[in-house]
Amino acid sequence: MDLNNFEDNVSMSDCPVCGGKNTLRVTSKTDNIPYFGDIFETSVLCEQCGYQSSDSISLEQNDPVKYILKIDETKMNTRVAKSQTATITIPELGLKVEPGAKSQGYVSNVEGILNRFEDAVLRAIKLESDNSDVQDNALNIIELITQLKMGELTANLILEDPWGNSLIDDDDAKKVMLTQEEADKLETGFTTIDQ
Repeated sequence: MDLNNFEDNVSMSDCPVCGGKNTLRVTSKTDNIPYFGDIFETSVLCEQCGYQSSDSISLEQNDPVKYILKIDETKMNTRVAKSQTATITIPELGLKVEPGAKSQGYVSNVEGILNRFEDAVLRAIKLESDNSDVQDNALNIIELITQLKMGELTANLILEDPWGNSLIDDDDAKKVMLTQEEADKLETGFTTIDQ
């Protein structure tokens, strides 16, 4: 497959879910996305059972980077591009999301990232409905996120990317180049084999 063309490459395969023979349409292509550069996109859809999945992988690796932005109500619209290899931390709230095997890159804003954290905390409340300690901690975090959005609190948003494909697009964001040693300590979401 030629990874330098931007046209869809479509093939058919057997469905891993329903076992349908030659019913799984596999579509792949490369594309150039603002903030991320060249990416490889794949999607699958079974024409028999409806199973579908998609994934995007960055084809670029830049210098490891860390962005730090002090956030309050005035920074809610600041654009953030988070690659699939980035870690997001808000230390004052005790919040951290590291990339995993299904990590996705996205472009959002600070408020969107806070909403994602809020959604994750609400899921934790539902999953741990019988644990009062988890419930109390989760409700406290929701209150802190609300205070941050309303301007009653400030915190640091930290975005670290060992592959350097992420960005906080704000003049007040402090950009720090990570050493290779610092980058090696970060999760990437990928299984790597060192030889």
